[in-house]
Amino acid sequence: MSLPNRVRIVEVGPRDGLQNEQAPLGTAQKIRLIDDLAAAGLTDIEVGAFVSPKWVPQMADSAAVLAGINRRAGVRYPVLVPNLQGFEAALAAGAREIAIFAAASETFSQKNTNCSVAESLKRFEPVVARARAAGIPVRGYLSCVLGCPYEGAVDPARVAALAAALISLGCNEISLGDTIGVGTPLAARRLVETVAARVPMSQIAAHFHDTYGQALANLHAVLELGIAVIDASVAGLGGCPYAPGASGNVATEDVVYMLHGMGIETGIDLDALAQAGWCALDHMGRAPDARVSRALRHKHLKQPPK
Repeated sequence: MSLPNRVRIVEVGPRDGLQNEQAPLGTAQKIRLIDDLAAAGLTDIEVGAFVSPKWVPQMADSAAVLAGINRRAGVRYPVLVPNLQGFEAALAAGAREIAIFAAASETFSQKNTNCSVAESLKRFEPVVARARAAGIPVRGYLSCVLGCPYEGAVDPARVAALAAALISLGCNEISLGDTIGVGTPLAARRLVETVAARVPMSQIAAHFHDTYGQALANLHAVLELGIAVIDASVAGLGGCPYAPGASGNVATEDVVYMLHGMGIETGIDLDALAQAGWCALDHMGRAPDARVSRALRHKHLKQPPK
């Protein structure tokens, strides 16, 4: 068994998490959450999306969030963009790193972006070209890599071909998203092995949802293959509005606890991470989905005041 010595966590809670939360979080609270996450040691924090507020109203204040955060040296604050118009808005707002997204399922692509997979890649060509000209790194997301809510099983070879296409387009990293959380460890392993035959392992990230409680097991399976970048959402915030039944991202606290228990470094202070999530959730009026966060909060509440 070969495990990485260190794993880079990409925190997606402020974007992928909050975009599917029923209780909105105000701009000031989002800024506080992002600053708290950076203080806890997160070096990659997805802070917003420059998409139509008609479709994703939770991200309507992304420009204000970007303007308000306290940018720390060594911390990246990427934003999601759907097209060239979104990229230009992100650039004007001060974004220094972006992410684009495509799907491994035709039906999901049509329902999510109103275009085919091929059309979505074509749409992103000028975006990536413009970003590269501006010296801005581009991350590529691939949705439904282990299953689609409309089409069922997804062929790993198709995912690998699309991942390779995004790399050829100019993306520096590909995040493989089990959007509806149906994957199991062997399926996750086969997927990464297939993609790694087309894309260097160092450019692959795992983005696993926990709908059926398999996310940590799936992550362990791909860590053994050499995956060293994991997407996670503080407190288990959110999911995907286009995937009915999906319960949300794997929680950052759960991932960090597992990694630290395996002797893998993350650079993240687990207690500070959990407290960042509690502060945001208190404003939203709900409890954390993260098991580790719940356990730590129970422990914290039982401690006598100092």
